[in-house]
Amino acid sequence: MRWLLLLGLGEALLLAASLNVATYLRYFRYPDQLEEFSRHMPERSLVFAVMLLLGLAALGQYQTHMRATWFGLLARQGVGFVLGGLGLVVAYYVVPQAYVGRGVLGIALVIGFIAVTALRALFLRLVEVESFKRRVLILGAGVRASQIHSRMRRRSDRRGFTVVGFVPRPGEQLVVPVEQVLTADTLFELVEREQVDEVVVGVDDRRGGLPMEELLECRQHGVAVTDLTTFFERESGRVQLSLTDPSWLVFSGGFNVTPLRQLSKRCFDLGIATLVLLLTWPFMLLVALAIRIESGAGQPIFYLQERVGVRGKSFRLAKFRSMRTDAEIDGVARWASKNDDRVTRVGRFIRKVRLDELPQLWNVLKGEMSFIGPRPERPQFVADLATKIRYYNLRHCLKPGLAGWAQLRYPYGASDEDAAEKLKYDLYYVKNHNLLFDLLILIQTIEVVLFSRGAR
Repeated sequence: MRWLLLLGLGEALLLAASLNVATYLRYFRYPDQLEEFSRHMPERSLVFAVMLLLGLAALGQYQTHMRATWFGLLARQGVGFVLGGLGLVVAYYVVPQAYVGRGVLGIALVIGFIAVTALRALFLRLVEVESFKRRVLILGAGVRASQIHSRMRRRSDRRGFTVVGFVPRPGEQLVVPVEQVLTADTLFELVEREQVDEVVVGVDDRRGGLPMEELLECRQHGVAVTDLTTFFERESGRVQLSLTDPSWLVFSGGFNVTPLRQLSKRCFDLGIATLVLLLTWPFMLLVALAIRIESGAGQPIFYLQERVGVRGKSFRLAKFRSMRTDAEIDGVARWASKNDDRVTRVGRFIRKVRLDELPQLWNVLKGEMSFIGPRPERPQFVADLATKIRYYNLRHCLKPGLAGWAQLRYPYGASDEDAAEKLKYDLYYVKNHNLLFDLLILIQTIEVVLFSRGAR
């Protein structure tokens, strides 16, 4: 996460510098105009950099585990600059004093795009250099420890760290590759020899099996000691259910439900829901008209469906109707499938661009939903999944959301297996939610809408 903050800071400085260079290139022949234009340059540079950074963030350019080709990254960066440019147009309309002129803006965008591309190429190469990564030693070589080798083997999964090896414990079955096993007389001797920055405790059985004195010695010399479950949560952005036990959930940090956090989340919900409603009401009218034309008079435009909310309480979720009225005439709840024949022609389009979700703004304003949170499921699905998936009901300790962390990190789920995978991200959000995290999810949700990811 720290390297992403460093990348964002570097790009902000480059973008601000791009506007200054563009101003000089545009007016260097006219000293009087250059001097006049430069009076409010710091403020103009700040607005320029911030709007473009928001555009890049909206396209997921600051996601820790983004997997894409160079062409894909450049395409996303290009769309991010377009979004940022549109944001600048709005900003200049609201604050005319920040206006920089079409010539300067065009030159600055070109220079900024080239500069950001060059910085990203250099930065991503530096991130992959092993000497810049945190050196991690895994205490344990059994089933638990092997999950780092099997579930975090991609290069994108290990951008922030490198595994120097595994240290087996007496009586532990060896599951990791033999060539990655390390031994020494003491744990601290191994830590010093391999220049380890962090020891991750991943033994299969902790009862009497942890070298507490040696771990304490490592801590005394500035080496971090981390539980395997916490390490997975931090590095992957999800809670690994196969490693999680109730004691870790009880004693680990998170689950912030203080009155101040509840107030900030409610204010965030009301502010964003009102803003989105003001921006999208013309589209809502068009959707309602399209549904009426396709289905005819007398057919419902909205679809009200019972969903499970905070603490298991049910509420009526509102959506634009995207399926035929006889889609579940037998009363049996079904997952939506790919190319579902129950979806109408209008419904197929509004699902792709997420317009069918807009009536849920009313649920947010009423306080039944939050703007960011785990997606609400139907009672039939919840009752079934709660018996099959451990900790499933923990996702109901927060209000369900219109957008969420799981929707960003995992495609549309239509099975028990998908629900289990999405729960890993939902639990991460439940444990780590805060105002900044909500804002980042909101910005990156724009990418989901633009590229129709996960729509069915």
